[in-house]
Amino acid sequence: MSDFQFGLTEEEKNYLRGLVGQSITSRLDASKGPSAPPEPPTEKMKEHLGAFVTLKIGRNLRGCIGNVRGSGELFRTVWNMARSAAFEDPRFPPLSEKEFETVAYEVSILSPLDICPDPELVEVGRHGLIMSRGGRSGLLLPQVPVEWNWSRETFLAQTCVKAGLERSAWKDPETTILWFQAVVF
Repeated sequence: MSDFQFGLTEEEKNYLRGLVGQSITSRLDASKGPSAPPEPPTEKMKEHLGAFVTLKIGRNLRGCIGNVRGSGELFRTVWNMARSAAFEDPRFPPLSEKEFETVAYEVSILSPLDICPDPELVEVGRHGLIMSRGGRSGLLLPQVPVEWNWSRETFLAQTCVKAGLERSAWKDPETTILWFQAVVF
Protein backbone atom coordinates (compact mmCIF):
# COMPACT_ATOMS: atom_id res chain seq x y z
CA MET A 1 0.00 0.00 0.00
CA SER A 2 1.45 3.34 -0.96
CA ASP A 3 1.26 6.27 1.44
CA PHE A 4 -2.12 7.98 1.42
CA GLN A 5 -1.42 11.40 -0.05
CA PHE A 6 -4.75 13.09 0.53
CA GLY A 7 -3.56 16.33 2.06
CA LEU A 8 -5.97 18.91 3.38
CA THR A 9 -5.42 22.62 3.82
CA GLU A 10 -6.28 24.25 7.14
CA GLU A 11 -9.24 25.89 5.38
CA GLU A 12 -10.55 22.47 4.31
CA LYS A 13 -10.01 20.94 7.77
CA ASN A 14 -11.78 23.89 9.40
CA TYR A 15 -14.64 23.59 6.92
CA LEU A 16 -15.06 19.86 7.66
CA ARG A 17 -14.80 20.43 11.45
CA GLY A 18 -17.40 23.16 11.11
CA LEU A 19 -19.68 20.80 9.18
CA VAL A 20 -19.69 18.37 12.11
CA GLY A 21 -20.87 21.09 14.50
CA GLN A 22 -23.41 22.52 12.06
CA SER A 23 -24.85 19.11 11.27
CA ILE A 24 -25.34 18.19 14.92
CA THR A 25 -26.61 21.66 15.89
CA SER A 26 -29.19 21.71 13.10
CA ARG A 27 -30.49 18.31 14.20
CA LEU A 28 -30.70 19.39 17.85
CA ASP A 29 -32.52 22.62 16.97
CA ALA A 30 -33.51 23.30 13.37
CA SER A 31 -33.64 27.06 14.02
CA LYS A 32 -29.92 27.14 14.92
CA GLY A 33 -28.28 25.75 11.80
CA PRO A 34 -28.63 24.92 8.12
CA SER A 35 -30.63 21.83 7.16
CA ALA A 36 -28.08 20.91 4.51
CA PRO A 37 -24.31 21.31 4.31
CA PRO A 38 -23.03 24.59 2.90
CA GLU A 39 -21.11 24.42 -0.37
CA PRO A 40 -17.48 23.42 0.12
CA PRO A 41 -14.58 25.84 -0.40
CA THR A 42 -12.72 23.51 -2.80
CA GLU A 43 -13.38 20.77 -5.34
CA LYS A 44 -11.35 18.34 -3.20
CA MET A 45 -14.30 18.24 -0.78
CA LYS A 46 -16.39 16.71 -3.57
CA GLU A 47 -14.17 13.65 -4.01
CA HIS A 48 -15.65 10.28 -3.12
CA LEU A 49 -13.70 9.11 -0.05
CA GLY A 50 -14.71 7.33 3.11
CA ALA A 51 -14.95 9.30 6.35
CA PHE A 52 -15.60 8.68 10.03
CA VAL A 53 -16.74 11.11 12.70
CA THR A 54 -15.77 10.29 16.28
CA LEU A 55 -17.37 12.07 19.24
CA LYS A 56 -15.85 12.06 22.72
CA ILE A 57 -16.73 13.57 26.05
CA GLY A 58 -13.51 13.82 27.98
CA ARG A 59 -11.61 10.65 27.09
CA ASN A 60 -14.80 8.62 26.71
CA LEU A 61 -16.21 7.61 23.35
CA ARG A 62 -19.67 9.12 22.78
CA GLY A 63 -20.26 8.03 19.18
CA CYS A 64 -18.38 6.92 16.10
CA ILE A 65 -19.94 6.24 12.72
CA GLY A 66 -18.42 6.22 9.28
CA ASN A 67 -18.63 5.23 5.68
CA VAL A 68 -15.56 3.27 4.61
CA ARG A 69 -15.98 3.34 0.85
CA GLY A 70 -16.88 6.91 0.03
CA SER A 71 -20.23 6.43 -1.68
CA GLY A 72 -20.77 10.17 -2.14
CA GLU A 73 -19.11 13.56 -1.98
CA LEU A 74 -16.81 13.88 1.01
CA PHE A 75 -18.48 16.96 2.46
CA ARG A 76 -21.91 15.29 2.39
CA THR A 77 -20.47 12.11 3.90
CA VAL A 78 -18.98 14.08 6.82
CA TRP A 79 -22.29 15.92 7.33
CA ASN A 80 -24.24 12.64 7.42
CA MET A 81 -21.70 10.77 9.57
CA ALA A 82 -21.74 13.59 12.15
CA ARG A 83 -25.49 13.16 12.55
CA SER A 84 -25.19 9.40 12.64
CA ALA A 85 -22.43 9.49 15.29
CA ALA A 86 -24.46 11.88 17.45
CA PHE A 87 -27.91 10.36 17.10
CA GLU A 88 -27.74 6.86 15.59
CA ASP A 89 -24.77 5.02 17.14
CA PRO A 90 -26.55 1.99 18.64
CA ARG A 91 -24.12 1.94 21.58
CA PHE A 92 -25.37 5.27 22.93
CA PRO A 93 -28.58 7.24 23.42
CA PRO A 94 -29.01 10.26 21.12
CA LEU A 95 -26.72 13.16 22.01
CA SER A 96 -28.39 15.82 24.16
CA GLU A 97 -27.93 19.58 23.86
CA LYS A 98 -26.15 19.59 27.22
CA GLU A 99 -23.71 16.90 26.05
CA PHE A 100 -23.11 18.76 22.79
CA GLU A 101 -21.71 21.69 24.79
CA THR A 102 -18.84 19.43 25.99
CA VAL A 103 -18.36 17.03 23.08
CA ALA A 104 -15.11 17.00 21.10
CA TYR A 105 -15.04 15.61 17.60
CA GLU A 106 -12.49 14.08 15.32
CA VAL A 107 -12.76 13.55 11.57
CA SER A 108 -10.97 10.72 9.75
CA ILE A 109 -10.74 10.77 5.95
CA LEU A 110 -10.00 7.29 4.62
CA SER A 111 -7.89 6.08 1.73
CA PRO A 112 -9.40 3.45 -0.56
CA LEU A 113 -9.47 -0.06 0.99
CA ASP A 114 -6.98 -2.68 -0.10
CA ILE A 115 -6.28 -6.31 0.83
CA CYS A 116 -3.47 -6.55 3.35
CA PRO A 117 -0.91 -8.88 1.75
CA ASP A 118 0.80 -9.78 5.03
CA PRO A 119 -0.22 -8.95 8.64
CA GLU A 120 3.48 -8.46 9.42
CA LEU A 121 3.32 -5.27 7.32
CA VAL A 122 0.62 -3.64 9.50
CA GLU A 123 2.00 -0.55 11.24
CA VAL A 124 0.37 0.76 14.40
CA GLY A 125 -0.65 4.37 13.91
CA ARG A 126 -0.43 4.16 10.13
CA HIS A 127 -2.98 1.54 9.13
CA GLY A 128 -6.62 0.99 9.96
CA LEU A 129 -8.00 -2.53 9.66
CA ILE A 130 -11.14 -4.38 8.72
CA MET A 131 -11.37 -8.08 9.60
CA SER A 132 -14.10 -10.18 8.03
CA ARG A 133 -15.06 -13.82 7.92
CA GLY A 134 -18.33 -15.69 7.71
CA GLY A 135 -20.55 -12.63 7.44
CA ARG A 136 -18.93 -10.86 10.40
CA SER A 137 -16.71 -7.83 10.16
CA GLY A 138 -15.12 -5.25 12.39
CA LEU A 139 -13.17 -2.05 11.78
CA LEU A 140 -10.67 -0.11 13.86
CA LEU A 141 -9.28 3.26 12.77
CA PRO A 142 -5.48 3.85 12.78
CA GLN A 143 -5.61 6.06 15.89
CA VAL A 144 -7.25 3.40 18.09
CA PRO A 145 -4.18 1.22 18.77
CA VAL A 146 -2.13 4.36 19.45
CA GLU A 147 -4.67 5.58 22.03
CA TRP A 148 -4.57 2.19 23.76
CA ASN A 149 -0.81 1.67 23.34
CA TRP A 150 -1.34 -1.66 21.56
CA SER A 151 1.28 -3.71 19.77
CA ARG A 152 0.66 -4.83 16.18
CA GLU A 153 -0.47 -8.26 17.38
CA THR A 154 -2.89 -6.76 19.92
CA PHE A 155 -4.26 -4.45 17.22
CA LEU A 156 -4.88 -7.42 14.91
CA ALA A 157 -6.49 -9.40 17.75
CA GLN A 158 -8.70 -6.50 18.88
CA THR A 159 -9.93 -5.95 15.34
CA CYS A 160 -10.97 -9.61 15.33
CA VAL A 161 -12.78 -9.10 18.65
CA LYS A 162 -14.58 -6.07 17.17
CA ALA A 163 -15.77 -8.38 14.36
CA GLY A 164 -17.07 -10.92 16.87
CA LEU A 165 -14.34 -13.38 15.90
CA GLU A 166 -11.82 -15.18 18.07
CA ARG A 167 -8.68 -13.14 18.84
CA SER A 168 -6.50 -15.31 16.60
CA ALA A 169 -8.82 -15.14 13.56
CA TRP A 170 -6.34 -12.87 11.77
CA LYS A 171 -4.07 -15.92 11.39
CA ASP A 172 -6.82 -17.94 9.66
CA PRO A 173 -6.51 -17.94 5.83
CA GLU A 174 -10.34 -17.76 5.66
CA THR A 175 -10.26 -14.31 7.31
CA THR A 176 -10.03 -11.34 4.99
CA ILE A 177 -7.88 -8.47 6.25
CA LEU A 178 -8.40 -5.11 4.57
CA TRP A 179 -6.26 -2.14 5.41
CA PHE A 180 -6.37 1.58 4.80
CA GLN A 181 -4.76 4.82 5.90
CA ALA A 182 -6.44 7.97 7.17
CA VAL A 183 -5.95 11.69 7.55
CA VAL A 184 -7.14 12.39 11.10
CA PHE A 185 -7.88 15.84 12.53
